[in-house]
Amino acid sequence: MSDIYSIVTSRNLSYEQKVVALAHAAEDTLSVIPMPEKTRKYFEQGVICNLNEGNAPYRPRYIMPDYEKAVRQGVKFLQMAPPSDLDELLTFLQVLYRHVPSITTYPVFLGDLDRLVEPFIGDLSDEEVKRKLRNFFIYLDRTITDSFCHANLGPEATRAGRLILEVDRELEQAVPNLTLKYDPSITPDEFAEKAIYTSLCVANPAICNDALNRQTYDRYGISSCYNILPIAGGSYTLTRLVLPRLADLTDDFEEFLHRLLPDAMLCMADYMSERIRFIVEQSGFFESHFLATEGLVSRDRFVAMFGLVGLAEAANHFVPGKKYGTDPEADAAAEQIMQVITDFVSRYECPYCEIANHRLLLHAQVGIDSDHGITSGIRIPVGDEPESIYDHLRHSARFHRFIPTGCSDILPFDITGKQNPAAVLDIVKGAFSLGQKYIAFYASDSDLVRITGYLVKRSEIEKWNSGQAVLQNTTQLGAPTYASAHLANRKVRGV
Repeated sequence: MSDIYSIVTSRNLSYEQKVVALAHAAEDTLSVIPMPEKTRKYFEQGVICNLNEGNAPYRPRYIMPDYEKAVRQGVKFLQMAPPSDLDELLTFLQVLYRHVPSITTYPVFLGDLDRLVEPFIGDLSDEEVKRKLRNFFIYLDRTITDSFCHANLGPEATRAGRLILEVDRELEQAVPNLTLKYDPSITPDEFAEKAIYTSLCVANPAICNDALNRQTYDRYGISSCYNILPIAGGSYTLTRLVLPRLADLTDDFEEFLHRLLPDAMLCMADYMSERIRFIVEQSGFFESHFLATEGLVSRDRFVAMFGLVGLAEAANHFVPGKKYGTDPEADAAAEQIMQVITDFVSRYECPYCEIANHRLLLHAQVGIDSDHGITSGIRIPVGDEPESIYDHLRHSARFHRFIPTGCSDILPFDITGKQNPAAVLDIVKGAFSLGQKYIAFYASDSDLVRITGYLVKRSEIEKWNSGQAVLQNTTQLGAPTYASAHLANRKVRGV
């Protein structure tokens, strides 16, 4: 009750933020997911974390509607016919987004925006299209007040994609997060360089390795931070294993690899399976929600994301004095850990995950605001980065290969990056040829920065830290993370 009272009386939560927090508090008064005592203990130790999904899941965590199908057929539940021009399309999407649920209560996926817009711009001038897109993007930023909201571009170059990049650069907004699906055999250099230049102005878009990610699903989108998920599906759940806290239970690496790690993973996987069963068998989501009943999502296209965080600190724990990212001994220990995890998820059978062959899919989880001394996913800790950007990216590719549902690296650049986006594109091409799956850039002097995968304005962090209410929920998450993870000290690169 004291937690609820603190929400009600908060001075730096907006009305809408209070409503969301109170809804989560209400959900947590229930307990419908079976949890053996051993699993409960891992939760209490912080080894397993359900990332605030709540105790009674009534919708999947991440939902990836087939927006192109919605535009073709209309949405009966919302009384919307297929749009016939750009104004109708943008209104159609605004209404539809308002009704797409997720763990954040906001849509985490807005679709392939350039593909949605391109058929509707016809003979309109560039300035007419940009004026309409500006209003659309302002609406998104002011109503989807959470930057765990993602739209995609590419891999083809389109007029719509070019204009979206121009509008994004002009507005300098945290929402939506953008990713360019990049394939050098499809994406022209000129378009990719324009995307990189935009990113080095406003930290958007990130760049994903389209050819590699297409190997995971037939149709995929990037949602939330950088989650690679099937379109017309999504993910039931994202639960994470906090590797450093498990490593703290022993100094014996063999015991960690062969007893503690398998035991904790089994507890977490069983817990995830119970969450999935409740969503599918008891929540009624797939029988009642219009996204499912009108074919915009399909239950058999949902997966389960087996998250992990803090690989660096776990590896370093067992090789004192060595550092993941620069010392071969620490990297070898990390690879052994990842191999054990990979072997486990390849064997464990998960219910209702047909598109993933009933297997859990690994995800490099970004971390949360209460993490201290724990590095996102499989990244190198701030301050330990290799001197050479090329060594950094070679290291990343070595570990990205284990992760099919999202992993990334974030690279701040000095002014030389913005002055020479073609050179940055060459770096991307080299990294992707090695198996790197996702890279995000921003300028070291930009107001907009990437915290872990989402965007926050430094100016908004200052407001929040001074006790003022802010529009974006993610500023509240980003402010403590920016400080505790020393993100201002990320190694700045140049070309």
